[in-house]
Amino acid sequence: MELIGEVKLLGDGYAGGFSCGMSMCSSDTFWGLKKTGSADTGKERLDTYEDDRHHILKVHEKEDNAAKRVFAEFVNGSDKEAVLEMIASFALSGVKADKIHRLLSFWSAEGKLRTETIEDLHLEKSWNGCSTRVFKFGNVGSMPVRKYFPFVALENSESGHIVGILMGLASSWQIEVSCKKTQEFLVMGGIADRDFGHWIKKLAPGESFITPDAIIAEGSSLEEVCDKLVKAQHPDISPVDDHMGIMFNEYCTSWGNPTIDSIRKQADVLEGKGIQYFVIDSGWYGLKNDWAESVGNWEVNRDIFPNGMKEAADYIRSKGMIPGLWYEMEVVGPHSPYFDKTEYLLKKDGYPLTVAGRRFWDMENPWVIEHLSEKVIKHLKDCGFGYIKVDYNDSIGIGCDGGDSLGEALFTKVQGTRKFFKKMKEEIPDLVIENCSSGGHRLVYSMMEIASQASFSDAHETKAIPLIAANVHRVIRPDQTQVWAVLRKDDDRTRLEYSLINTFFGRMCLSGDIYDLADWQWDIVKAGMEFYDKAKDIIKYGTTTLQQYTTNSYNNPTGNQLYVRKWQDKELVLFHRFADSSDNTYVIPEGKRVLAEFGRAESDFSANAMIIGT
Repeated sequence: MELIGEVKLLGDGYAGGFSCGMSMCSSDTFWGLKKTGSADTGKERLDTYEDDRHHILKVHEKEDNAAKRVFAEFVNGSDKEAVLEMIASFALSGVKADKIHRLLSFWSAEGKLRTETIEDLHLEKSWNGCSTRVFKFGNVGSMPVRKYFPFVALENSESGHIVGILMGLASSWQIEVSCKKTQEFLVMGGIADRDFGHWIKKLAPGESFITPDAIIAEGSSLEEVCDKLVKAQHPDISPVDDHMGIMFNEYCTSWGNPTIDSIRKQADVLEGKGIQYFVIDSGWYGLKNDWAESVGNWEVNRDIFPNGMKEAADYIRSKGMIPGLWYEMEVVGPHSPYFDKTEYLLKKDGYPLTVAGRRFWDMENPWVIEHLSEKVIKHLKDCGFGYIKVDYNDSIGIGCDGGDSLGEALFTKVQGTRKFFKKMKEEIPDLVIENCSSGGHRLVYSMMEIASQASFSDAHETKAIPLIAANVHRVIRPDQTQVWAVLRKDDDRTRLEYSLINTFFGRMCLSGDIYDLADWQWDIVKAGMEFYDKAKDIIKYGTTTLQQYTTNSYNNPTGNQLYVRKWQDKELVLFHRFADSSDNTYVIPEGKRVLAEFGRAESDFSANAMIIGT
């Protein structure tokens, strides 16, 4: 297995093997590049290639914990414009594998593991090696975790070796697995190319382009490989958010209809209960009961918050919690005064880009950045909010006007969003940022590394929460994974325990009928919070050693799920029963004992959590 470079320039010939239109790999551009240098410091490697036209391709590889960060750099050293049609962030040749693992994802159904053989994917090489076999997948748009995560792992069952690759692109991306003359594979990925994502990039003489990076890890199990991919991520977690504090979000309490009275009522109930954050979700702005169509109108609704949001933030702080506020800052709705300010909005083919009634700010426009700095950053500062939930509820699609191509413009506009995230942190250093996109549509590490937390999903009250929460561990850090327990006044003990144990996969977030819970229900919640406090270090620092379940359905899960995470001499064991389940609870290893326990897995849709150790 060898890390190489893959690039395709406009005007150069495509590869044969019946692959044109499916793949841009192995083009005349690629074959014209010759290695001219290699430098290796042990922690960092750089291979340099150049062609007769003085086009230079540099392939960078850096050690990052037990993984590698790789990216490519193209330099136009010629005296003519060079136009990129494809450039890979990573390209691995000579990969031996008989199984391919991917993570499927849709709204409220993120992270589902799919394992297929090369026969399933029709990737057996042709009988004489003249036909290229290509399997290509990815995402087009500004919701990068839609249909798939930008992840692939290739397994060689004979040797037990697995190589996994994770990309962090927050815009259109692709991953491609191909073979031709042998059964060894070329695996590459990066920005979605001209064929797949309508992307080209023009470079004048002397200009260069650096790709987003990718993380590569190797191991003998999928759990080991994914743990290395996740531990190579380095999030900018706020200093006030380094101990996995519990939060409350009122969305599943008010369903987008908060008022100053409801905020006071909820804060009174939560005072002294160990909650660090109280987040006011959508509906505080614009027109009453119109949270979706009023986005972009960040004027406080004075009918429901007559004295503005500072009164609410101050009240929350008086109850010992950090106040948070919801924004969907990149878009404007039809009831926003900016819906027709088209000079500041994204366009496609000259028309305002409109998706489900929403339009999109141009996040590279200086006026837009100044406007959002006033409406978002200054508002947070003036009111004393210490937490922002950034939501994003639809995709731009293939791209927009304003760049060398639709796909290139999409890429740069999304980079503009990332810059604004960083600007928020620069101006409010302690700000806790929650990365949300209708739940989990932006669970990529380029977004996670500039945020403290993420909404793992919008599956707030579904039975599949433990499946989703465990599966997304393969690609993001558990200590950034915000999992909700929606508490209802009609919940019995079993349902309360099931909901609370779900949060032990990551960061605990409460919502629901908190002011209608009886004392006995609050006692169960308190016990769950106490267990969470004991489990936090295992969640944050541990390694997942076992993740198994017997169901293939998220909507109607059956059987059981067992999850084990280990740190030092302790293990966190989470056992969930679904429909038609069994009582095959975890067998405690010899020499270990139960240090803490919460919940009882006595029936279908019940759960048990244990911390075991010596």
